Amino acid sequence: MEDTKDRLESLAIALNNEARERDFYLKHAERTRHPLGASMFKTIAADEDEHYQRILELHKKLQEAGKWPEDLPLKVKETKVKSILEKVVADVGTGPRADTDDLEAVKIAIEFETKGEQFYQKLHDSVQDPNEKAFFAMLTSLEREHRLSLEDTLLFFQDPEGWYQMNEKPHLDGA
Repeated sequence: MEDTKDRLESLAIALNNEARERDFYLKHAERTRHPLGASMFKTIAADEDEHYQRILELHKKLQEAGKWPEDLPLKVKETKVKSILEKVVADVGTGPRADTDDLEAVKIAIEFETKGEQFYQKLHDSVQDPNEKAFFAMLTSLEREHRLSLEDTLLFFQDPEGWYQMNEKPHLDGA
């Protein structure tokens, strides 16, 4: 039963973190004037809300049954966070410069996602049950995907021209 109590406490921490992060992203999606920042923050907020709902469902099942549920689905809606930067850049080009609040918000968001990734990885490493391992591996992966996309966004905000140079695909024209 100690394991169940520990898991419930860990899931409660996760719920708090996911809700706090979702609220942070929604606040900054409304505040920013940069289309990339707004789109990225809205997308991640929706992802975090889905994570929250999954963890809440798990928390309830674990609390009721006293053991890890075997029927917990390990799929979440596919995130669009990777494609946000490319789409916004294609639609609006470099657009307005990110302001210092945008830069600071992205840096804080990277810190959130890094801590979330580490938290879920630690939980993954601490359990033996394959279902638990799979669940925490999935959450670790999602947090990592958010972090990497936010790091790319930060690079774009800091140096759009450099970002273009780094991300344009070289090609040979045969001439």
